[in-house]
Amino acid sequence: MPILEILYHVEERNSHHVYMALIILLILTEDDGFNRSIHEVRTLTEISLGSLLILVVIRTIQFNMTRTRDKYLHTNCLAALANMSAQFRCLHQYAAQRIISLFALLSKKHNKVLEQATQSLRGRPGDSATLPDYDLSVIEEVIRMMLEIINSCLATSLHHNPNLVYALLYKRELFEQFRMHPSFQDIMQNLDTVISFFSQRLEQAGSDLSVERVQEVIMKGAQALPKDRLKKFPELKFKYVEEDQPEDFFIPYVWSLVFNSGVGLYWSPQGVELFSMDSG
Repeated sequence: MPILEILYHVEERNSHHVYMALIILLILTEDDGFNRSIHEVRTLTEISLGSLLILVVIRTIQFNMTRTRDKYLHTNCLAALANMSAQFRCLHQYAAQRIISLFALLSKKHNKVLEQATQSLRGRPGDSATLPDYDLSVIEEVIRMMLEIINSCLATSLHHNPNLVYALLYKRELFEQFRMHPSFQDIMQNLDTVISFFSQRLEQAGSDLSVERVQEVIMKGAQALPKDRLKKFPELKFKYVEEDQPEDFFIPYVWSLVFNSGVGLYWSPQGVELFSMDSG
């Protein structure tokens, strides 16, 4: 919970503090036992710790996309989600919605960058001075990662996550443009299968269905969908890897914590050389 609090208030924290929280989170998600247990803890009202963790990590990604644009932060957040994805269980409806909403945001960003790149190639006046917010290859890499996370959940625990299937069907048009894209064609196969299978079952159930009836059809369909219909992909697993000289980050950061904690000790700010005064 303290780690989630740090990430939730990311705009109020310095980058060192956020990096440390993400490193700890990434290391924790390397353990499948941890990934399973967080979806079993329900000390919170109607939401598991796992769903809460997903919501906070996605919020951090969205903040980073619009404000800091830090690739290291992006990479670690997505790696943590990927590590957990095969163990997603009973995702809260809001957590499922936010996963799809993040994909929608990435899709919108992709279209914008693609349009800017096209205009730049055409050489329209003034476009040469305007660079895309994100390099196209970078954002396509992030989109593929999100597709792999969704696919991992569907392939391993679809019957445990009717809310994700519901959110996927509700926003199915988002995925149309990526079906034939060479960078995503392989990973889109399972999503196409799931969307087509459940869309057909909903059509058979009739029109003007209530939310409750749609959820009922999805839950029954999840039990009926043959597992061999979904293609198997390698398990998503990422590990924290230290930089070549991790002490360059950790030693100044730890000493900045000591300096700012007080603990009855005093150092003159003018004499501090090991770290910058705004890194605490």
